[in-house]
Amino acid sequence: MSASELSELAEEEERQKKRAPWGVIALVLLTGLALIRNGSGEFDVGPPQPASAAAADSRTGVGTFGKAPAPLPYSVADRVRIPAIRVDAPVMPVGLDADGWVGAPPPEDPNLAGWFTGAVSPGEKGTAVVVGHVDNKMGPAVFYGLGALKKGNRVEVERKDGKTAVFEIYGIEVFEKSNFPGDRVYASKGTPELRVITCGGGFSKQNGYDGNVVVFARLVEVR
Repeated sequence: MSASELSELAEEEERQKKRAPWGVIALVLLTGLALIRNGSGEFDVGPPQPASAAAADSRTGVGTFGKAPAPLPYSVADRVRIPAIRVDAPVMPVGLDADGWVGAPPPEDPNLAGWFTGAVSPGEKGTAVVVGHVDNKMGPAVFYGLGALKKGNRVEVERKDGKTAVFEIYGIEVFEKSNFPGDRVYASKGTPELRVITCGGGFSKQNGYDGNVVVFARLVEVR
């Protein structure tokens, strides 16, 4: 094995050590993402909520491209695009903060998403996680329209290695924070998947949003 291959292997082992177990991530999200605490929810019309028909099924399957593409190697997420709701936003890495919450992009920048570095990168084998605000004090933010997505819509994640991982949505659901199904949302299906998450459900000034909108998607194309 060459020196460069040994170096790459060591880097991958280090990344694996830094990845949080799914049970830890589920526990974090059970109490709510940091971004949940920053949503204002004080607009005349709240963000759209997923229709019951958009619920994810248990099949892994593949999209309209037929056979699923091979998993990609690790690469930092750089940009996310969701054409159906006109999302085109830069992505910054986020981890766990000092209080054990998943870090969120700065709330003052409404068009910014976060890739959770405790999971795989988008396109790798496993489940990648992208989060973003639904709103801030000034109005709607990057993932305000997430609940309006439909099965078959696409999420494109541009990576630092120049590749774009294209995911097809197969479910959109809203879950109560008090009963968040972490294993169902985050467990690896053995193929490259993506979860896009923002806050949703009911809102109160005392507790903020009471749920999370979760988009379930699978890799169907690499370009």
